[in-house]
Amino acid sequence: MDTKLLTSNLVLFSSILLTLFTFSYGQNCSTHQFTNNNLFSTCNPLPVLNSFLHWTYHPDNHTVDLAYRHGGVTESSWVAWALNLDGTGMAGCQSLIAFRNSSGQIHAYTSPIAGYGTTLTEGALSFGVPRISAEFVRSEMIIFATLELPINRTSFTQVWQNGQVSEQALRVHQTSGDNMRSVGTVDFASGQTSAGAGGGISASARQRRRNIHGVLNAVSWGVLMPMGAIFARYLKVFKSANPAWFYLHAGCQTVAYAVGVAGWGTGLKLGSDSVGIRFDTHRNIGITLFCLGTLQVFALLLRPKPDHKFRLYWNIYHHVTGYTVIILSIINVFEGFDALNGQKNWKKAYIGVIIFLGAIAVLLEAITWFIVIKRKKTSVSDKYPHGNGTNGYASRSHDQTA
Repeated sequence: MDTKLLTSNLVLFSSILLTLFTFSYGQNCSTHQFTNNNLFSTCNPLPVLNSFLHWTYHPDNHTVDLAYRHGGVTESSWVAWALNLDGTGMAGCQSLIAFRNSSGQIHAYTSPIAGYGTTLTEGALSFGVPRISAEFVRSEMIIFATLELPINRTSFTQVWQNGQVSEQALRVHQTSGDNMRSVGTVDFASGQTSAGAGGGISASARQRRRNIHGVLNAVSWGVLMPMGAIFARYLKVFKSANPAWFYLHAGCQTVAYAVGVAGWGTGLKLGSDSVGIRFDTHRNIGITLFCLGTLQVFALLLRPKPDHKFRLYWNIYHHVTGYTVIILSIINVFEGFDALNGQKNWKKAYIGVIIFLGAIAVLLEAITWFIVIKRKKTSVSDKYPHGNGTNGYASRSHDQTA
C-alpha cells in the first residue's frame, strides 16, 4: 500500500471536512425542522440565551406568524418572548409565556407587564393574538403564535427571558449575565434583528462565537483525534512508513489537542456569558477530555525507550487513555449538537464522517492482519528453508546412515 497516498488522502479529507463544518454552522436557523412541519420565511438567532426567532410577515393583513425557540432549558423552566411597543426594557412588554403546568401539559398564554416585580399573570395584550401554543422538545421550549401588529408599524423592541417554575409559581429570572442582556429590536418587514443597548454583542457575533466553538471541537476532538489513532495503529505495520507513522501520529494528535484547547476555551467563555443556561453533561465531558488530553501530552514527554522495563506499562496507559479520549470525544460532539438544538444536518454529516473513518479502520485492520500473518509464514519458511519431516530432519538422518 502507498502510505504517502493514504496520508495525503486523509489530510485532504480533514481539510474538506473542516470546510463543510464551517459552512454547515452557517445554516443554524434556516434548516431547523419543527415537529408540526411549520415553515417560516425568516429566522434570526438572538444574541443571548440560546434563542431563535422564526417568522412570516403578511403585509396584506399586517399579521405575523412566529415561532420563538428557547434552548437549554428544563421541563421546570418558563420562557417568555415579548414586544415592547413604547419602551426599551421589560416594563410595558406584551409577552408570550410558556411553561409546563401541574397536569404535565405545556401551557402557553399572554401576559402584559406593567412594571418590574410582575408575577407574569395571564391577561390580554394591547394587540391581538388570535393563536398561541407551545411545545417542549429536546430541552427546547417553543412558542407558536400569530400577532396582529399595531397599524403602520413593523419595527419593535423585543425582549426574551427564562426562569424557573416552583410549585406552579413562575420565579424571578436571573438578574445578571445574559438574562440582563436579552433585549434587542426586530423589524418583521425587513427581516432584521439587532441587539439593544444592553445587549452587548450582536446576534451574528454571538452566533459566530458559538459556531467557532462547535467547529473547533468537532474537527479536533471528534475527527483529528480518531485520525491520529488510525495513523498509529495501521501505518506502522508498513516498513516503509517507519518512523513517519510516529511523526504523523504525534503531529496529528498535537494539532488536535491545540485546536481542542482553543475550542474548550471558547466553551468556557460561552458558559460564563450564559448565566442560567446549563449543559452539565457536555461541560463535564469537555473538562474530562481536557484533563485526559493534557495527561497524554505530558506522557509523550515522559515516554520510556522501547527496551525500558516500564515501557509496557506506559504503552498500556497510553492506549487506554487514548481510546477513552476518542470515545468521550465522539459522545461529546453529539452532546454539542443536542445543545445547539435541532441540528439534524450537522449530526447526519458527522455520523457520515464517523462511518467513513470506521470503514477505513475496518479495511486497514484486515490489511494489517493479512500482512502480519504473511510475514509470520515467511519468517517460519526462512527459518526452516527445507521444511520439516521427510524433506528435513529425516532426510539428513538417512544420509548419515547411508
